[in-house]
Amino acid sequence: MKRFSQLYKRLDSTTRTNVKIQAMTQYFGSADPADAAWAIYFLSGEKLRRLIPTKLLRQWAAEEAKIPAWLFDESYSSVGDLAETISLVVPEQESETTGSLSAWVEERLKPIQNMDEKQQRKVVTDIWHQNPAEVRFVILKLITGAFRVGVSKRLVTRALAEHTGICAEVIAHRLMGTWSPTPESFLRLSNPDINDAVISQPYPFCLAHSINRDSTPESLGNTNDFAAEWKWDGIRAQLIQRNSEIFLWSRGEELMENRWPEIEEAASLLPTGTVLDGEILATKPDGTVLPFSQLQRRINRKKVGRKLLHEVPVVFHAFDLLEEDGNDLRSLRWRQRREKLETLMSQVTNPHLKITELIPAHSWADWTEIRTLSRERHSEGLMLKRIDAAYDVGRIRGTWWKWKVDPYTIDAVLIYAQKGHGKRSSLYSDYTFAVWKEDELVPFAKAYSGLTNAELREVDRFVRRNTKEAFGPVRSVQPELVMELAFEGLQASTRHKSGIATRFPRINRWRHDKAAKDANTLGDVLDLLPGPSAGGGP
Repeated sequence: MKRFSQLYKRLDSTTRTNVKIQAMTQYFGSADPADAAWAIYFLSGEKLRRLIPTKLLRQWAAEEAKIPAWLFDESYSSVGDLAETISLVVPEQESETTGSLSAWVEERLKPIQNMDEKQQRKVVTDIWHQNPAEVRFVILKLITGAFRVGVSKRLVTRALAEHTGICAEVIAHRLMGTWSPTPESFLRLSNPDINDAVISQPYPFCLAHSINRDSTPESLGNTNDFAAEWKWDGIRAQLIQRNSEIFLWSRGEELMENRWPEIEEAASLLPTGTVLDGEILATKPDGTVLPFSQLQRRINRKKVGRKLLHEVPVVFHAFDLLEEDGNDLRSLRWRQRREKLETLMSQVTNPHLKITELIPAHSWADWTEIRTLSRERHSEGLMLKRIDAAYDVGRIRGTWWKWKVDPYTIDAVLIYAQKGHGKRSSLYSDYTFAVWKEDELVPFAKAYSGLTNAELREVDRFVRRNTKEAFGPVRSVQPELVMELAFEGLQASTRHKSGIATRFPRINRWRHDKAAKDANTLGDVLDLLPGPSAGGGP
C-alpha cells in the first residue's frame, strides 16, 4: 500500500504524459501480480462498491478531530475533497504502513461493507490513526470511491505495453469487458501465447475527433477521401454473435444483458463470428429517430416491460464490420469493411437491425448544406470517415471526425452559486441560471464549465459581495450577471420548474453587454423544443 501511495503521489504531481507512463511502468515491473492487478483496476477508473456512507465518515472524522460538525463541514467546503479533509483534520500517530495493496483491499477494505456500524467505525478510525497522512489519504480515496489521479485507461494500457513488450492494441483488447483484478488476470496480460478468442470479448472502440468552430472541414482534404453518415445521439455499442451466443457491449465496457431484447433477437440472424460496431437508437415504426430522452427511459432498466418495449422500440444502426467469420477485419480499409458490411446486411431482414445511411456529396458545400438539416432528422450533425483508414484503437487524429451542428444558445441570469470541488473548492464555480417568465426569473439550467480562471475569480468575488441568502452551501445572489449558455438539446420535463431539461449545458461566454432584463424568456426556450414527431414539446 505504501508503494501504491507513492505511485499516486508521482502521478498526481505531474501533468507530463511520459512521466506518468514511466511511473506506472516502473510500478508494474516491480509490483507483485496481485498488487499490479488491483492497481490497474483503480487506475483504469474502476471503484469498490461504496463501503460506508459519507455522512458517517464526516461524523466520525469530526468526533475524532474533536471539532464540531459545522467546523468540519466548513473545512470540507473549503477543501472540496472529503478524503483530503479527513487526512488534514484527524490526528495521526507515528506509524509505518505495512501490507500489500491486494491485502488491504481484499482483507481490510472489502469486508467493511458487511460489518455493523460499530465495527466499521473501529476499523476506519484505526486506519486513520495508524497510517501516515499520504497513505491514509489514498486509502480514504478507495473507501469513498473518489480515487482519481489524472490518468486514463489508455495511458494505463500504454504503460502495460511498455512493461510487457506487447503492442498496446493487444493489451487494450485484453483489458476490455469483464477484466477482473486477480494475479492470473495480470499474468495473462503479458502472456504472448494466451488465447484471446473469448467469445464475449469486444474490441477497443475507434473514436472520433471533433471539427470545432475555429476550423473548417475543407482543411481535412478532398471530399473524395471521406464518407459521411448522420451522427446520431444514441448509445455506441458493439454487437457480437459468436458460437450462436449474443453479446452487446457499450462503449463504457458494460455488458448490456437483457436490456435490448429486440436487438439481441435480431442478432441471432447474423452468421456466427460477427462483430458489428454501431449505435442503439430509439425510433418510431417508420424509422424516425426519437430524441435521446426517450432512449434514456430504457437505459437503466435491467429488464424491459412490454409497455416500454411498445412505446420506445430500439434499432441497432450498424456502421462498421469488425469481425467476419471469426476473422478480425480492423486492419482493412474502411471502404473494404463497408462493402463487406453491405453484403452482410443485405442478407438480414429485421426492423431492429439496420445499416447506416451514407450521405453522398460532390463538395464540402454539399455536405455543409445537408448538415443544416441535422436537427430536422433529430441528428447531432455528420460523421466523416476516411475511406482508406483502418479501424484504429482510441481517438486517432484523422481517422474519424464528428462535425456537429452548432449548439442551442440562450442568455440567462445567474441566480444561485455553490463552491466547486477539487481545485475549485475555494471558488463559487457551480451555477444555476434562470430565464424570465413575465416578471419572474425561473431556474432553467445548471452549468459548471466555460469560464476562464480569471472570470471564475471575478464571479466568485461578485457572489461573495452580492449574496442575498444562504441555503447550506448554496448562495442566492443578486440577479445581475448574464451568461450565454450553450446546450446540445432540450426536452419538456415535469421535474423542472421551468418545464424544460437541457442536455450538456455549459457557459459559452459572459455577456458583459447585457443587463439581467435583457436575458431570454421562457417562451424563447420553449420555441426551441422539438416538435411532436420527436417525442417532445409542450
